[in-house]
Amino acid sequence: MLSRTLKYAYYPGCVAQGACGELHQSTVALCRVLGIELFELKKAACCGSGTFKEDSQLLEDTVNARNIALAEELNLPLLTHCSTCQGVIGHVDERLKEYQKTQPDYLGRVNNFLEKEGCLPYRGKTQVKHLLYALVADFGIEEIVQRVTRKLTGLKCAAFYGCYLLRAQKSMTNDNPFHPEAMENVFRAVGSTPIYYRGRTQCCGWPLSSYATKESFQMAGKHIQEALEAGADCLVTPCPLCHLNLDSRQPEVEKVIGEKLGLPVLHLPQLVALAVGVSPKELGLSRHVVNTKPILEKLGIKD
Repeated sequence: MLSRTLKYAYYPGCVAQGACGELHQSTVALCRVLGIELFELKKAACCGSGTFKEDSQLLEDTVNARNIALAEELNLPLLTHCSTCQGVIGHVDERLKEYQKTQPDYLGRVNNFLEKEGCLPYRGKTQVKHLLYALVADFGIEEIVQRVTRKLTGLKCAAFYGCYLLRAQKSMTNDNPFHPEAMENVFRAVGSTPIYYRGRTQCCGWPLSSYATKESFQMAGKHIQEALEAGADCLVTPCPLCHLNLDSRQPEVEKVIGEKLGLPVLHLPQLVALAVGVSPKELGLSRHVVNTKPILEKLGIKD
């Protein structure tokens, strides 16, 4: 058993409180069962998902320095469950920590804006960590194994890491950015079988969807097809934006590629929470566009 209670300043982000509300729901449920304490940063702002810097790098840095400062005020690491939020906030944190040494005047400008808004300054005294790596590195794979009450034996899971989680930062994880194993190790811990396929570390196509919709859906369709051909029962993703393109838009993807897919897509905390005994209803599995009942039927779980 863990010798201490894990505590995080929880940054839910925008999508998990809107279009993917089940992600917030399942993260809270999983952490409650595992005994992980979450202190939600209700005053936090949208990270900008990479769009702020198109207009102003200073804007992106200031908004996210404030988000990090809110966690610093609690003396806790900032926990995300969105690859995009992790990539943006984590990269800002990495950059500003470097600027403490190399560009203190720039950091002074950032903190001046925070001071004008009545916020504490950015001090570079905490970490920005995704839920995946909080589970793997802080909680521990062996601890997950011990907490499993419902082994997901026979379920073939294909990870969809996406791009932001693995390659936006230099120091967030020891995972190989092109050949990661963290999610597959979690799959094994809960009793499921990892499925490997080419597209698991590539972009889902979401960033293209607003101006190159056909190409975006073709990308998503190719990844889903490859996972199906490899024998997957489901995709599992650590990013709600990937989830939107792969799950909620899957019917549109099918029309673009001219092929029926029907592959369920789970959020990472939903998968782990199923294994530690949380009910499908509490995890919001009925909110998904692609029916998740085939997964529950294969596992013998009543919804």
